[in-house]
Amino acid sequence: MTAVAEVPTQRSFVLIKPDAVRRGLVGAVLSRFEAKGLSVVALSMRQVTEELADEHYAEHLDRPFYPPLRRFITSGPSVALVLEGDEAIEVVRSLNGATDGRKAAPGTIRGDLSLSNRENLVHGSDSPESAAREIALWFPELG
Repeated sequence: MTAVAEVPTQRSFVLIKPDAVRRGLVGAVLSRFEAKGLSVVALSMRQVTEELADEHYAEHLDRPFYPPLRRFITSGPSVALVLEGDEAIEVVRSLNGATDGRKAAPGTIRGDLSLSNRENLVHGSDSPESAAREIALWFPELG
């Protein structure tokens, strides 16, 4: 009998950004994650403050692209969520597609629904460390 390796359940942070909320795409985006088998652990619609944006994007504060990113991310409500499932971080990133929606593969969220690099509908954690930091920042009650 062959042993089957257990795939660890992971949590990933996802932010459905203001452009997706404005366009009425929250349900469409969320349904893709659920259809793939990821479970929603936490979900909250909120207006991102400048302070929260600065904490979330701390590694980008001194980059020239950050001021317009900050204006965008604080321009309207976003939906923050924590998803859980097998290899959730990689699965979310794969479903999201390339950062630049103009270059993202068809079938991905960005490939099907975005034509921008900055207004690209979704953010997903890029590593277990980022997921832990982002979840603690947006959903401290889960810590």
